[in-house]
Amino acid sequence: MTTPLNERRIANAIRVLAMDAVQQANSGHPGAPMGMADIADVVWREFLNHNPTNPQWANRDRFVLSNGHGSMLQYALLHLTGYDLSIEDLKQFRQLHSKTPGHPELGYAPGIETTTGPLGQGIANAVGFALAEKTLAAQFNKDGLNVVDHFTYCFLGDGCLMEGISHEACSLAGTLGLGKLVVYYDDNGISIDGEVEGWFSDDTEQRFNAYRWQVLRVDGHDADAIRQATVEAKAESNKPTIIICKTIIGLGSPNKQGKEDCHGAPLGKDEIALTREALGWKEDAFVIPEDVYAAWDAKAKGQTSEAAWNELFAQYQAKYPTEATELLRRINGDLPADFAAKADAFIAETNAKAETIATRKASQNTLQAFGPLLPELLGGSADLAGSNLTLWKGCQGVQENPAGNYVYYGVREFGMTAIANGVALHGGFVPYVATFLMFMEYARNAVRMSALMKQRVIHVYTHDSIGLGEDGPTHQPIEQIASLRGTPNLNTWRPCDTVEAAVSWKSALERKDGPTALIFSRQNLPFQARNEAQIQNVAKGGYVLAEEKGELKAIIIATGSEVSLAMEAYAQLEGVRVVSMPCAEEFMKQDAAYREAVLPAHIRARVAVEAAHVDYWWKFVGLDGKVIGMTTYGESAPAKDLFQFFGITTEAVVAAVKELTA
Repeated sequence: MTTPLNERRIANAIRVLAMDAVQQANSGHPGAPMGMADIADVVWREFLNHNPTNPQWANRDRFVLSNGHGSMLQYALLHLTGYDLSIEDLKQFRQLHSKTPGHPELGYAPGIETTTGPLGQGIANAVGFALAEKTLAAQFNKDGLNVVDHFTYCFLGDGCLMEGISHEACSLAGTLGLGKLVVYYDDNGISIDGEVEGWFSDDTEQRFNAYRWQVLRVDGHDADAIRQATVEAKAESNKPTIIICKTIIGLGSPNKQGKEDCHGAPLGKDEIALTREALGWKEDAFVIPEDVYAAWDAKAKGQTSEAAWNELFAQYQAKYPTEATELLRRINGDLPADFAAKADAFIAETNAKAETIATRKASQNTLQAFGPLLPELLGGSADLAGSNLTLWKGCQGVQENPAGNYVYYGVREFGMTAIANGVALHGGFVPYVATFLMFMEYARNAVRMSALMKQRVIHVYTHDSIGLGEDGPTHQPIEQIASLRGTPNLNTWRPCDTVEAAVSWKSALERKDGPTALIFSRQNLPFQARNEAQIQNVAKGGYVLAEEKGELKAIIIATGSEVSLAMEAYAQLEGVRVVSMPCAEEFMKQDAAYREAVLPAHIRARVAVEAAHVDYWWKFVGLDGKVIGMTTYGESAPAKDLFQFFGITTEAVVAAVKELTA
């Protein structure tokens, strides 16, 4: 190890802050921060282009801590370099409502680019950041005026590389040639259960060579080697780079370094005292000497970097005013000023056409209308573009055209979804991704993360029920819609026809504070006639599609393909209204008066019908009501036979209403 003593002292500031904060919280992971401190020292003080006084500077480098359990590493770095994260904030590590939660969370400490913790998703987010940077740069940079020009740096550990998502994301990153992605692998050989050689014997170098990455190996405690490797990584413009850093977990702790003991537990007061002695650190807990603070302070350097970029952007703005305005609009996440009016016009046209088509086709028609209005769309599908119908005529793959707007993700549902989260977090794009509804199971945790982080990611799921037919129960979703609806801050739409499909897309695009799942059918669904007021009410998530004839006695609630069953039943009944509820989350956001107008509380005779698991609907129909749907897995057969076999029929709806009103 050739790191000079003074540089090691600078890095040791991370080590002592990490062990002190974890000890104070009596909870946390000191090992990774202590082991990666020397890497962090080099990357953050010498290479990371950022401005602590403006954490949202558009052209900053992005940093992702994929091994998010080592969060005190990132919090220490943010504090030391001058972000608005005080020593008191570090003392509140892992406490309620603090700026320093147990894992890095977007929206708490400034400078946190993404929420990490579920291992492997951080590296996938980093791939999304790098993809967004490359694509945005290709769309906007001109004549040497490179207004989009930054790197993505990612730290990860053994656990991230064991998770399958790392394969999906890193394989695609190599295929896409994301040269501005630099990854540092904390190769410490330790996980919670001990030495990883018993369960993780991969040749990581060969693995990443196969992915078409540049692979470099260094001593993770040798600053000169880390520095040189980073220079080489930045010089390779056509490949992402992984720097395999051999490290010692918990470095500095005389009795616990190199062992699993320091992975996820405080070192203990006695061991901390011994560690301070071993490090030559004489200061008390949470005390950093002024010369160490001075060595870390990045504020002046960051302000200079941003000022230089501002001058560059001013030149760009003078020469390309239209493009500059457009870039700023997209970075701010605003839709074009005329989008809402044009979208409403398309919805009106769709209503006038009254087409009976599959809602997946209605979705594609909507994309064809909205796509030319929204250059920020960055779409993709997990090798199902022809089935999900996510391509529109203006699509160009980023593989062939770096300035394109469509990603062929291959069969990588989990990786695709987490990459899209990174794209959304980066800014400048509204990503949409697609697969069969059944296979959202592979992507579930990344969907949850987009909801947790309040990111505008649009999840398109087609082939939504037993209506897909002969492929059978392995491909027929049952519990998936209920699980999506049970995900906080996720809007789940299941449209019944072309109009609801168009409205669902408009709602998803306009929603800035979270993701949306759009669930579409494989089979054709009948068009439902509506007046202007009903069209306006679609966006409210639930509305009266058919008014009762005579006194109201019962209500039928339906979504998607089952709305047509409800309407057929309605034709045979008196005193019944049909409520289409394409998005229950939006309906529940409406005021009490509107909800009461649609679902009057005194009407206890309620029937819900949906070709999915029944459990979700009891809160709307109550114990006095009935739910017609699925309680088992499906079967392999033509769709019409399956609906008959499982009792999701017009006759069943009519019988249920009659029983409740008898």
